[in-house]
Amino acid sequence: MDDIRAEIDLLDRAVVSLIGQRHQYVLAAAKFKTSATSVRAPERFKAMLAQRRQWAEQEGLSPVAIERMFSDLVNHFIEEEMKRWASTQA
Repeated sequence: MDDIRAEIDLLDRAVVSLIGQRHQYVLAAAKFKTSATSVRAPERFKAMLAQRRQWAEQEGLSPVAIERMFSDLVNHFIEEEMKRWASTQA
């Protein structure tokens, strides 16, 4: 069991690292946005969630759980991007 937990911890560390990389791209994207609406990009958000649901199904995962996870994550990043974008507009 310890070996399994250690491998899970390694995978989780990799996931956190990838989320950190994703965050850097989100912040970089803020400088290309021209309005608060373009930061929020509601149509992109909707399409992104649909794609993540599809990927979840392909992996045998719960689409609902994956959508919820990405919705929370991306909403958080949108708020971070909004702060970055707003600071560049002043």
